[in-house]
Amino acid sequence: MKEISNIKDLYNLANQEKDDEIINDCSSKIDQIYDLLKKSEISCFLSGENDELDIYLEIHAGAGGTESQDWADMLRRMYMKWFDKKKFKYQIISEHRGEEAGIKSSTIKANGNYLYGLMRGESGVHRLVRISPFDSGARRHTSFASVWVYPAIEEDIVIEFDEKDLRVDTYRSSGAGGQHVNTTDSAVRITHLPTKIVVQCQNERSQHKNKETCFKMLRARLYEHELQVREKENQKNLNTKTDIGWGHQIRSYVLQPYQLVKDLKNKIENSNPSSVLDGNIDQFIEENIKNR
Repeated sequence: MKEISNIKDLYNLANQEKDDEIINDCSSKIDQIYDLLKKSEISCFLSGENDELDIYLEIHAGAGGTESQDWADMLRRMYMKWFDKKKFKYQIISEHRGEEAGIKSSTIKANGNYLYGLMRGESGVHRLVRISPFDSGARRHTSFASVWVYPAIEEDIVIEFDEKDLRVDTYRSSGAGGQHVNTTDSAVRITHLPTKIVVQCQNERSQHKNKETCFKMLRARLYEHELQVREKENQKNLNTKTDIGWGHQIRSYVLQPYQLVKDLKNKIENSNPSSVLDGNIDQFIEENIKNR
């Protein structure tokens, strides 16, 4: 408060003397203080269970073939751009590319302070409206993709499951990674039969390492599943994820016939979708946290 008072006095004096340099300097310092206060305000809300943990981020294309797969890839790029801006580390654990463009699905492991608390509100269906670059008739298309964020749980949390409840499949990698990845059945997929939870990893050339990563992901998914069973709100999020289409979207990104990103959960809008898709999503993340 003393610093703000000092800046106020300095600003009033500079205003009387019409000293533009000091006035601009005061404005800059006020902006810095505002940013710090905003960060402090957000951090006060991040006290929920697991908010401090790293995350797994899953993206799945909805029905619609190439158009939805391209949209899923655009969403993944948006989140990776946001990670870059925040200096969060991340790696692509798994990806299944579309036949023509985009991705059918992808999983990213991201590390950062309070990342689950920041991002868990992004889970849900995201809708895109645009003139399709894959339509020779240049018609407007609506596409859907789902996003699911769940915490990467700590190693000391014990999650028990029966080996007989698991189906382990190995297959040849289809994503990036070079020739050595694609010549052996090193990719691993594990299905937990009672819950129908599926995890997969293909980013290592070693089948053993991919399986180890899969088991870590499975433990995290089962832990999140238990939380969702206990929490009615999280259960609704899980139900939403099962249907990637109309009536379930949490956010719409409209590129044509007008420019608008509309967050349906928090009733906020942004008229610059290009900026949003370039990773500038703090507005939506912060509003999610405040309204949680």
